[in-house]
Amino acid sequence: MSTVVLDTITGKSTATTITIGSTPVVSASANSMTIRGEGSAQTSIQQGLCKAWVNFTGVSTTAERDSFNISGLTDEATARTTVAIANDMANTNYTGSYFQSGSTGTAADSYNNQYAGAFSARTAGNCSVMSHGGSGAIDVANNDLLIFGDLA
Repeated sequence: MSTVVLDTITGKSTATTITIGSTPVVSASANSMTIRGEGSAQTSIQQGLCKAWVNFTGVSTTAERDSFNISGLTDEATARTTVAIANDMANTNYTGSYFQSGSTGTAADSYNNQYAGAFSARTAGNCSVMSHGGSGAIDVANNDLLIFGDLA
């Protein structure tokens, strides 16, 4: 086996594709890079990356456990948290996923307690999320939010 160790790869001025064997695996152009996916499909690396995420508790005091590209949380009311995005999204048309489990500090799972989460408002710089249990709005112990879209 051979090992190649280097600091910089410089290609031809017109080179935009990395090929392994006879298979092109990465293509690049200004502000865009794609990688070969399954079969012959190409996947945009920029579009496929999670741009922000946070894991937090909403019980007693809303507190972040860990995050990426999140600058803060604001407890707006029971079951409602506003999440500030550190590097803004390009617009309000981003998508995401918000899910929770465990009410009032318990380890109960979300299926048995019928929790549901939803975005309640979005701007380029923040979004508000709400959690609901079987009896209405409820603070939840384990909250996870993922955000996908274009950064500004």
